[in-house]
Amino acid sequence: MSNIQTQSWLIDRRHALRAIGTCIALPMLECMIPLKAKEKTETPRRSAFMYLANGVHSLNYQITKPGKDYTFSRSLKPLEKFRNVITPISGLHHPGSLGHHHNCINIFLTGAKIGAAHRNTISVDQKMAQVSGQNTRYPSMEIALTQGSLAWTTDGVQLPAQRRCSQIFTSLFEEPKGGIAAQRKALRRKASVLDDNLAEVRALSQKMGTADKGRLDQYLTSVREAEIRTRRADNWLDTPLPKISEADRKRTNRDIAKTQAGDYFRTVYDLMVLAFQTDVTRVATFSLGGEGDAFAIPEIGITESRHQLSHHGGDEGYMEKLTNYDTFAIEQFGYFLTRLSQTKDLNGKSLLGSTMSLFGSGMSYGHSHGNANLPLVLAGGSDLGLKHGSHIDFNQDHFSGYTLDKPSDHYRLCSRPANTDAHMSNLLLLMAQKMGVETDQFGDSNKVITL
Repeated sequence: MSNIQTQSWLIDRRHALRAIGTCIALPMLECMIPLKAKEKTETPRRSAFMYLANGVHSLNYQITKPGKDYTFSRSLKPLEKFRNVITPISGLHHPGSLGHHHNCINIFLTGAKIGAAHRNTISVDQKMAQVSGQNTRYPSMEIALTQGSLAWTTDGVQLPAQRRCSQIFTSLFEEPKGGIAAQRKALRRKASVLDDNLAEVRALSQKMGTADKGRLDQYLTSVREAEIRTRRADNWLDTPLPKISEADRKRTNRDIAKTQAGDYFRTVYDLMVLAFQTDVTRVATFSLGGEGDAFAIPEIGITESRHQLSHHGGDEGYMEKLTNYDTFAIEQFGYFLTRLSQTKDLNGKSLLGSTMSLFGSGMSYGHSHGNANLPLVLAGGSDLGLKHGSHIDFNQDHFSGYTLDKPSDHYRLCSRPANTDAHMSNLLLLMAQKMGVETDQFGDSNKVITL
């Protein structure tokens, strides 16, 4: 366990403000918590989030019956074998995204409002990482096919994401080049530069107007995040990296072309499983592409982008391909659940029991940019108290029923929530609480979901 005396950048809670001639104990602050401060006395709690851009072909995705006796839809059929460990959820929405479209990905895990007048807020994965990250080499893991991740800091700054599988593997499991001493020297040089940078910018901010100070806040937040991560990396250098089997190395330490989407998705999921198994992190996000740039899948005959297919204009060929794309992405998510179920946790059970996984989109029907009735599937986490096996439908009792034979009626349900109180942040709040976050509120939540 790390000793607080060896971490010069941490302060003791008893640190006194002596300059005013008295002693005042400071409140508990994050910088007072030593890294690796808690012994690993219980099975870790983990969470993973996957984002599918541009919604789904909702007519082929929608489950129409609530409760335990539901029938899997065509798109969700690959998950039927996981019935007892998953919960499809219908009827949730982010009120702040209604009427918008291409920014849905940015608030998928934050529940913030979209628009130039609003800044983003912390994403639920980072709220979790504030708790679980005290015990792991990395607080969280961000992967995305495009540059931006699903993760946002307290001040609404988006965290960078990694894309190349070999790069992800190296960052998690390879010794630093030049050895530990060289790496520590480089990290401390970087920390010193960041310190000087912060001091200079803070001095400059005293001469700025209110508007400029607001714009500078995001930059300062990015620098502070980099500083914290740099010092974390320094602290963990003396902790040996986990040993990786040759089979796991071959499976994950490689790069796959975009034209082999299935292979790429599965390799990313293998990396996430390996990261959880070795406890280098307990929180991960994976964006399968943004609203404007999700890529094609030529291996199953899809040469168009997902964005193009979602704006199908009623073209039956495009709609069929969109369904095939949905099914394909859900099949890969099923692979992730299989790998979790096959991998042993510290308590001898499977990782699936200790890992909550949320798969979904911030949009329901891409063609009209409908972002109510979001397509969501929550899986795993039974060891954390989640009970699965039912279709939870928040549309029930608030509408006249699913009219899949009348597409225009159903599409309206995907644009305007039947149940205006059914906020997606209620689900995110549940997941945060299951991860040990002590809060009764997240984003625009109005109650916690019971599952």
